[in-house]
Amino acid sequence: MKFLHTSDWHLGRAFHRVNLLGAQAAFVDHLVETVRTHEVDAVLVAGDVYDRAVPPLPAVELYDRALHRLAELGVPTVMISGNHDSARRLGVGAGLIGRAGIHLRTDPAGCADPVVLADVHGDVALYGLPYLEPALVKDEFAARKVSHEAVLGAAMDRIRADLATRPAGTRSVVLAHAFVTGGQASDSERDISVGGVEAVPASVFDGVDYTALGHLHGCQTINERVRYSGSPLAYSFSEVDHRKTMWLVELGAQGEIAAAERIDTPVPRALARLRGRIDDLLDDPAHAVHEDAWVEATLTDPVRPEDPMARLAARFPHTLTLAFDPEGRQEENGASYAQRLRGRTDQQIAEDFVAHVRGGGHPDEAERAVLQGAFDDVRADDSRRETHR
Repeated sequence: MKFLHTSDWHLGRAFHRVNLLGAQAAFVDHLVETVRTHEVDAVLVAGDVYDRAVPPLPAVELYDRALHRLAELGVPTVMISGNHDSARRLGVGAGLIGRAGIHLRTDPAGCADPVVLADVHGDVALYGLPYLEPALVKDEFAARKVSHEAVLGAAMDRIRADLATRPAGTRSVVLAHAFVTGGQASDSERDISVGGVEAVPASVFDGVDYTALGHLHGCQTINERVRYSGSPLAYSFSEVDHRKTMWLVELGAQGEIAAAERIDTPVPRALARLRGRIDDLLDDPAHAVHEDAWVEATLTDPVRPEDPMARLAARFPHTLTLAFDPEGRQEENGASYAQRLRGRTDQQIAEDFVAHVRGGGHPDEAERAVLQGAFDDVRADDSRRETHR
């Protein structure tokens, strides 16, 4: 059985104020054509269909067109909600839409109710495990504590229990939206850490033939049976080196991964990160390849140049961001403010702030716990608000 695994569409998202709806529509065209030409048996969409809980109307219209086109192909689609989606909104009409072969899985309580497909080798059970906000689903799964590993582990126990009741030889696929240990993050994913921990071990998904992951925007293989498709488009300059793809995965007769191929998605415009003095950026012939790219420029001139954005735009008309990092500037630890923040969590930044306003002395264990609890409570409250708006 052949699956097309994709995720993190983020319909409605812009790229540094550039509207990406046209590029997202081109991706949907490509997706539909890939399903047709590769004779795909099922499409797996592993969450973050939308970029926010209440998406703009054009994004909803594109989503609606995508569902109609997938339904017209007669190829089953299984789709879960991610941490950017409103699970309740995305799941509206799921029962009716399911009759058309589009199976929305947005209710955590239904994670062990699979979509069952069949081929000449028998049944394949596809389980949709939506994003689980630990504070909101702990009671549903009777999890031992409020953590990603605890709630995902409890949900997977339910899935394995259901799978055990099915005919011998039933193959299994799980869709999940999570940060799995070993995955490489980028700047464009929303922090989902709880208690300072956001990653879960891949062993959570043991016993399943294939796990189709969403959340991280880079296509990557955690192990042969656990993979991220990544986002179909770049959503930050940190993704400059990403090759944007979908996974075309073939599940063999015994549940083995018979084949796994990356299918490239359309690139609306290349990305480039340029750094140097403005005259060097404007004159160096090596930068000619970037003249039609979306550009993030960091100028290192000792003195801020006059009218730098207009000058850069003359050669690089799609320059989107401009930063200054003068040569020789003395910063704390030799790094700029942006560099010091890059890759740091909200918790770490808050702890540094506490130390700064004290004039020294980082928070102790009890104070760190208070800060972490505050961040966890705010995120859980945001999730509740999005659910009930």
